[in-house]
Amino acid sequence: MPRDLDLRKLRYFLALAEELNYGRAAQHLHIAQPVLSRQIRALEAELGASLFVRDRRGVELTPAGEALRADTPALLAAADAARRRVARAARGTDTFTIGFMPGLIVTAAAVALEARRPGLRVQVVRTGWDDQVQVLHDGRADVSYVRLPVDERGLRVIGIAEEPRVAVVAAAHRLAGKDEMTLTDLADEHLLQNPDAVPEWREVATEMRERVPRPPGEDRYGVEEKLEHVARGRGVAVLPASVAAFYTRPDIAVATITDIGPSRVALAWQAQRRSPLIRDFVDVVAGLDSPCTVLAPPG
Repeated sequence: MPRDLDLRKLRYFLALAEELNYGRAAQHLHIAQPVLSRQIRALEAELGASLFVRDRRGVELTPAGEALRADTPALLAAADAARRRVARAARGTDTFTIGFMPGLIVTAAAVALEARRPGLRVQVVRTGWDDQVQVLHDGRADVSYVRLPVDERGLRVIGIAEEPRVAVVAAAHRLAGKDEMTLTDLADEHLLQNPDAVPEWREVATEMRERVPRPPGEDRYGVEEKLEHVARGRGVAVLPASVAAFYTRPDIAVATITDIGPSRVALAWQAQRRSPLIRDFVDVVAGLDSPCTVLAPPG
């Protein structure tokens, strides 16, 4: 029967799984290559499975290695999260951290939790599309206000709000000045974000139908980067109305998209955690008239 997984060996495994080269992985880990080889062999022996295929062409993951590669980031993130929580407890720091996406205001919930738990310090951390769930897995936040869809594996997720989605165009754009528009109006435009985030648009988009290559890295733009490119006439963006309101600027124009579903806001936390503070916070949110405040567009 295999022993408990060694986190150090898992970190070594993950480095090699990402590099698929012993030399580069060892360099990344700041260890000697023979040490890495021994640790990988030891891990394979403990698991009773070959994780890598080694031949003249290089290194490849076996099916068992692929399975472990899928699970390892979550295992390591959970361990890091536990370390953070233990370190806070050891320092005697009674804190609770709320993650939130741009355009959302969580002040009422934070104040209500502090009132319910005298002596508790509630902190907040701003998140983005790429880390709104990751902050839960790595322990930076206890709960997170997320914009759906997200990867819900390992999480409890409850919907709490909805809001319209808007199109953001340059102030000089042909569509600027319209209060409303449809997806058909945007069909010939270049979308400055991952098309998977707006599947309704990709169904009608000319550039998707014609398979126009997308610039590398563009799908990972943050809101500020998107708006910089929008203002320069390089494309359009589809955002929740509150995000557009949060980033109001004179060189862009905003219009509600009438034939698209709303942006949905949810509260998420790690499903396996049994924290009384999380239970209290969920109760607090359920008792509020407005679980979170969504910034209204200026008008």
